[in-house]
Amino acid sequence: MEKRLIWDLPTRLFHWLLVASLTIQYVTAEWMDDAMQWHFYVGYFTLGLVLFRIIWGFIGPEYARFRHFLKGPAAIVSYIRTLPDKHAVAHIGHNPLGGVFVIVMLLLIAVQAVSGLFMTDDVFLDGPYRHLVSAETQDLMNTLHHQVINVLLLVIALHIAAIAFYAIYKKQSLTPPMIHGKKPTTSPGIISSRLLLAVIVAAIVAAIVYA
Repeated sequence: MEKRLIWDLPTRLFHWLLVASLTIQYVTAEWMDDAMQWHFYVGYFTLGLVLFRIIWGFIGPEYARFRHFLKGPAAIVSYIRTLPDKHAVAHIGHNPLGGVFVIVMLLLIAVQAVSGLFMTDDVFLDGPYRHLVSAETQDLMNTLHHQVINVLLLVIALHIAAIAFYAIYKKQSLTPPMIHGKKPTTSPGIISSRLLLAVIVAAIVAAIVYA
């Protein structure tokens, strides 16, 4: 099979920048003292990443679009039944189960980022919308920000376990294609990463987050 470009550059950059930003978020919140300013800054950046990916899921190249990998319950169950089969045909993009994980992870990160806009460090820093809401809403956002992270960490652990499962059991390496973008396949690859469009979308998202 010929190696063809499947994952566009913006999607790959989103993936690895998200890995970096979530790592920094965790470190600045749990392991470092006096780093909350950076936690806020990277939180804004993470919110921008999520907004970019949502938009890119509608206008990006074929395999980055939600319509390509979001399937109904029947397709998901059918795919789960193929998991024990080492020789099952690999999906060209996200498989139906992986598509569910993409959406769940985006939703969880979005909740973390949005709830962070209402947080405070009780010393110097307040989220930009904290003063606009009631004490009850502040408490709700605080609860979400401190509880959803546990669910997110579980989903990330499952994601890493899935990568290991595919690499060891099914002999399908999922990480390298997310670096160079290419997969061995008989299906058509993408023609372009649509970099100019990605830059325009990133600029719009940056303006929204800054505002």
